[in-house]
Amino acid sequence: MSLSKRSRFVIASSFVAAVAAPLAAQETATELDAVTVVGKADDLLGTAPAASEGHASSEDLLSRPILRRGEILETIPGLIITQHAGGGKANQYFLRGYNLDHGTDFATSLDGMPLNMRTHAHGQGYTDLNGVIPELVERLDYVKGTYTAANGDLSTAGSANFLLFKHLERNQATFEIGEDNYYRGLIAGSIRLDSPVAPADGVVVSAKNAGKNVQPVAPADPGVTESLTYALEYNTYDGPWVLPEDFERWNGLLRYFKGDEDNWFTATLMGYHGEWNSSDQIPERAVKDGRIDRFGTVDPTTGGHSQRYSLNLAFQTTDGDVVTTGNVYGIHYDLDLYSSFTYFLDYPDHGDQFQQKEKRWVIGGNLARTWKNQEFFGTPADYTLGFQTRHDLIDPIGLYRTEARRRFATVREDEVYESSYSVYADSTARWTDWFRTNIGVRGDVFYFDTSQSTLAANEGSEWDGIVSPKFSAIFGPWKETELYLNYGMGFHSNDARGVNTVVDPNSGDRVDKVDPLVRTMGAEIGVRTQVVPHLTSTLALFWLESDSELVYIGDAGANEAGPGSRRYGIEFANYWRPVHWFSLDAEFAITHARFTDSGNEDHIPGSIPFMFSGGMTLGAHAEDEGFFATLRARAFDRRPLIEDNSVKGKSSFLVNAGVGYRKANWEAAVECLNLFDRDDNDIEYYYTSRLQNERPEGYDDVHLHPTEPRTFRLRVTYRF
Repeated sequence: MSLSKRSRFVIASSFVAAVAAPLAAQETATELDAVTVVGKADDLLGTAPAASEGHASSEDLLSRPILRRGEILETIPGLIITQHAGGGKANQYFLRGYNLDHGTDFATSLDGMPLNMRTHAHGQGYTDLNGVIPELVERLDYVKGTYTAANGDLSTAGSANFLLFKHLERNQATFEIGEDNYYRGLIAGSIRLDSPVAPADGVVVSAKNAGKNVQPVAPADPGVTESLTYALEYNTYDGPWVLPEDFERWNGLLRYFKGDEDNWFTATLMGYHGEWNSSDQIPERAVKDGRIDRFGTVDPTTGGHSQRYSLNLAFQTTDGDVVTTGNVYGIHYDLDLYSSFTYFLDYPDHGDQFQQKEKRWVIGGNLARTWKNQEFFGTPADYTLGFQTRHDLIDPIGLYRTEARRRFATVREDEVYESSYSVYADSTARWTDWFRTNIGVRGDVFYFDTSQSTLAANEGSEWDGIVSPKFSAIFGPWKETELYLNYGMGFHSNDARGVNTVVDPNSGDRVDKVDPLVRTMGAEIGVRTQVVPHLTSTLALFWLESDSELVYIGDAGANEAGPGSRRYGIEFANYWRPVHWFSLDAEFAITHARFTDSGNEDHIPGSIPFMFSGGMTLGAHAEDEGFFATLRARAFDRRPLIEDNSVKGKSSFLVNAGVGYRKANWEAAVECLNLFDRDDNDIEYYYTSRLQNERPEGYDDVHLHPTEPRTFRLRVTYRF
């Protein structure tokens, strides 16, 4: 039986309501004390080791209208999120002159559990954020560059860690509706398991023992809580495409928490499932001559489905000046993706569609201990020692030639085991009241094993290791201003298949193995100031260098070794909040990125030379009644699409807006995305492709994925 999208949403909403009803009826207990988090405007003088480090609050994340889930990362200054295919696929990321593809060189995690997938079927470092529910995120911590000892693989451009609420102070039910069959429903809340209940005689017992014949006990420590947090989300969207995207997303979460601010334990179970049709990029020539609609597609059978289920156990203990944190996680993930980028160039009879498929288990953990208020030759100092490990068991991971999602050839299929073991240490010493240093070092050992390959010659295993020192010097604060000097070495790993491949699975030619670990380096000079009241400003001049842009090309099933690269630029960010009901922010980034030793063809395709992001919010605070509104703009400049810079992508300027009203337990808001209805492009590539009935050698052309037109969405939230 086939159900319409509206029917599926109604069924899902009914299920959500059924779950919510008994929870809403439950008597709520004393809520946790509210904690005010300023977010990116926070005063980090004396704590942050770099100008480019910061954090975004829940209010920062939820106050900006977003088209796609991955755009919540655009709260990070200088980071741009786009898309070149269906909504269930990982986004495209750009930062500091890097075209990060789907996550290479930017490490993303959730409560210390990695979201990047190394040795991925579609691209190294693939990061799908569809499993993150924004309303559950308390804070997003971010750092950039290679200066942090706790960050290792895939973090050269930067890293981000989503921190979930341990306990939601209020339950909520949210329903959204928009154009192009956009529907979303969310139910989320927390059940207190230890809330004090006072019987008539004044004896205090726990809530779970209320009404039972129990012996009187002393009141529990009011700072200790025990709760169970739940969330269920359903989202569906067709988009403006000629072929409806038919994107469906399910998310679920159960989280147990016990503890207080200093000592706590969490167990978090999460699940995500997504299915979609893919619009993919289309050739510009066919749009111009009218053969394909701007929102059309070449292959109507591309798309995919993906799912991710995880369990994360995390803890923190505090014993005086000694703080120990850790987590252990297990992840099950699979992806089945069908794409067609060159259409009929290589296989005129069948078409060039291909399938990328994988199933994996990821097991790992982190452990760190910090000794605060220690001494280093009489100088106050803090020390941290940490250990990290991760194990990816992938079986199978494959690339196949398909026609209308039916396989007719196998390019390669492998079984992969990749593991890593890392130790790191850092020390922060406060030499004077105006000068402190942070010195760190980390060591990483990786094991790459490829077996059961379709080509026995490409089976093998290899160990590799790398040591990465870090150093930061912080001067100040003077007149509410600090100066930062940062330097560090980093690295990124390559796909395990590329590490062991000696025969190109497409051509049969002999090829060189790629280096398992590629050295990167970075430096930064920065300033952070609060000298103007209510204004936080940061300025950072950065430099990044990579020994080689070595990657495994998942779309081709082969290795590609590029030259080294160098990037330098400047980032300038300002956050002004003169009163609690108004804020204004503006972020700029200018970057110069080039391949090294490449002559005149040294431009890095997709490297964005200039970007701007800014906006304002006004009206009622997140917990206040009344009207509220937001207006945000994001722009990026033209960028090279090929190495000689003879072809460039279009610039982009998008504005999103929202307005709403909050009264008692209710909130209603309307959002407008792409307010000025601009015909920009999300992404552009330049390569050779062939449509049916075109010349056999095809055409070199720009291939684009258009920005979605202006669209409106209505959101209604009830908190209880």
